[in-house]
Amino acid sequence: MTQPNNPLHGITLEQLLNELVARYGWPELGQRIDIRCFTQDPSISSSLKFLRRTPWARERVESLYLDMRTRGTRNE
Repeated sequence: MTQPNNPLHGITLEQLLNELVARYGWPELGQRIDIRCFTQDPSISSSLKFLRRTPWARERVESLYLDMRTRGTRNE
């Protein structure tokens, strides 16, 4: 089933997280979304485990990603 109206369709959680870390870095990401896996000994693997188990945190990360993509498109 395709999801043409889903802006996250085809983007893995790992890809999304890597792009956020590349753009903001762990310290700023931890300030924007205050979750322990971003502020204390952060890593992609520990963050992925947490985000896959925690829907509210994943929603915040996805929202920040979409905001980053939207702003990035307008500013570039």
